[in-house]
Amino acid sequence: MRSIASILFFLTLGVTASSAADIKIVRVMPDYQTADSFVRISEYFNSKENTGGATILRTQPAHREGYYFLVRVKTTAAIEVAWVEAQVITPTSPEPRTDSFAISLPKAGSQVIKIGLTGTDWPSPKAVPVAWKLRLLAADGKELATEQSFLWSKPPGPAIAAK
Repeated sequence: MRSIASILFFLTLGVTASSAADIKIVRVMPDYQTADSFVRISEYFNSKENTGGATILRTQPAHREGYYFLVRVKTTAAIEVAWVEAQVITPTSPEPRTDSFAISLPKAGSQVIKIGLTGTDWPSPKAVPVAWKLRLLAADGKELATEQSFLWSKPPGPAIAAK
């Protein structure tokens, strides 16, 4: 009986440790990428996209060309189920566009995620976002990490002196 209780205790510790993994967004590099930038020589032999170890998330998976956020994250433990939420204000609309993707970060350490607004979801190769915000969320919706552009949150304006 005592061994069953200790096994349950250690299983509970394991679940708590994996759900309490620390995650940090190290850097975000936004840029437009052509479809050709994703083609590797191995694809000519096996017809499968070689991601180079990165996790690639696209709004339209059949289209590679688009505006991408290359996100480098660092975790202290594996995160089996999480969500990436990208909010982007495009040059064609003042309202933010929100896309969410399920993601798994199967190992601790540094990992690369490429989040792409692809196909007709991005207006043109020359367009750049007005502002953006990226959030990593736990399976229960709790925010784990966030990063945003300078223009996402409007800085306070200068104080107007009373006359």
